[in-house]
Amino acid sequence: MNPGQYKHRITFQQFIESETENGFPVEGGEDVITVYAAIRTLKGNEFYEAATTQNENNSRFIIRYRKGISPDMQIQMRDGRTFEIISLINDNEENKTLTIHAREVK
Repeated sequence: MNPGQYKHRITFQQFIESETENGFPVEGGEDVITVYAAIRTLKGNEFYEAATTQNENNSRFIIRYRKGISPDMQIQMRDGRTFEIISLINDNEENKTLTIHAREVK
């Protein structure tokens, strides 16, 4: 594991619903944890499958293994983009890295 690959700062957010003082519903994300990640583009057939099915911006994030991250969270990048988590994979079941497949929310 090369630490220089983990150069993108991302924040995991838990989706919450709350109410304002007047009782109106408010939806948003509450920051859970901020980590460094490597971002990988989709390769060959993964890219073409994503493009032909939904034409979405899908990305793969790789972070150091950490407990407490779940598929119902979302990823917020420093540039303001938000990603919905599609799947979490504990690479080789070694508890060293997590690969997260995510779809950009527009």
